[in-house]
Amino acid sequence: MNQTIEKFGYPATLIHELQHWLILLRPAQVTLGSLVLAAKSDATAYSLLPADAFSEQAEAVRLIERALSDFAGYERINYLMLMMVDPNVHFHVIPRYSSARLWGEIEFNDAGWPGPPQLASAIALNAGQIAELASEISSRFR
Repeated sequence: MNQTIEKFGYPATLIHELQHWLILLRPAQVTLGSLVLAAKSDATAYSLLPADAFSEQAEAVRLIERALSDFAGYERINYLMLMMVDPNVHFHVIPRYSSARLWGEIEFNDAGWPGPPQLASAIALNAGQIAELASEISSRFR
């Protein structure tokens, strides 16, 4: 796996695996259900991905949106390609909502709603919470 995938906690954060993509739980939850859609390739430019990765990305997006709609009932969803620190191709997937979501004892607010997501307001989960949330979201992938 590439260094970006490892930085986002793989394999502990793995939600779902496709041929060209991994869907990972984002350990710092900007909003409840924040994920990372990461290319398995070592590519550091979107245009360098193999052609098959682009068509498979559509399947990944359908899976993500169905699962997160069921899990968090988002109102909007943002896909952010922010490859400034982590160089390999990946997207931050941020479900957006106008009212707080509760998971366990943690309340998740969308601090940026209705504007851009505020990444700095993310809630960092511990290893146990990561495992539990990853399992809960992963169960919604079919």
